[in-house]
Amino acid sequence: MEEIHTILVVDDDREIVKVLSRLLELEGYRVFTAFDGMEALELLVAHKIHLLLMDVMMPRLDGLSTLMEIRRKRNIPVILLSAKTEESDKVLGLSMGADDYVAKPFQTAELMARIHSQLRRYMTLGDVKKQEQEEHRLRTGSLMLDTNGKELFVDGEKVKLTATEYRITEFLMKHMGQVFSAEEIYSQVWNEDAYAVENTVMVHIRRIREKIEIDAKNPEYLKVVWGIGYKMEKI
Repeated sequence: MEEIHTILVVDDDREIVKVLSRLLELEGYRVFTAFDGMEALELLVAHKIHLLLMDVMMPRLDGLSTLMEIRRKRNIPVILLSAKTEESDKVLGLSMGADDYVAKPFQTAELMARIHSQLRRYMTLGDVKKQEQEEHRLRTGSLMLDTNGKELFVDGEKVKLTATEYRITEFLMKHMGQVFSAEEIYSQVWNEDAYAVENTVMVHIRRIREKIEIDAKNPEYLKVVWGIGYKMEKI
């Protein structure tokens, strides 16, 4: 079954948002709407969006500032809409990471053609698949944990972990920078009540360090916070 593509329409003009939403829904797209950049960023976190159709001039957070925030983490297509028709405005938008720039008022057929084109390119080049793969990968420094394949890599080389060592590593990497006591780690990994488990956890931590650290006695990643517990350092 073919996936329904989701488009986020962002404009402070509610009438334009209403019209665009209706047109896109008639074309078979799923549509989310926002009326400023702050709302758009929140929706991007909460939902899987395939393309943004965004106005430049908006309150709270304008289109260009929103675009800059999006490009820090995402590579989804962004088509800017603007009443500004100067060539310099178009060049600025494209140079900041926009995939296309459409002047208002726009021709509906042309806008839809541009949307189809951007989505086709995005899906064909595999950016969506790449993003989905990255969502299952945890990274810090030269460590990369593939939570789908249940594998850990150091400098691109696969490291052989026992099942328990893997679960400890995954737990700490999912909560990068947070400190957990031996009891908390034991409860999460062994899934049972913790009682006098300090030595058990410490032994496993030591074994993991020997496999991932250049110098296990001076760890770069898996660190002890004396008197409190352990953490995976975010590098």
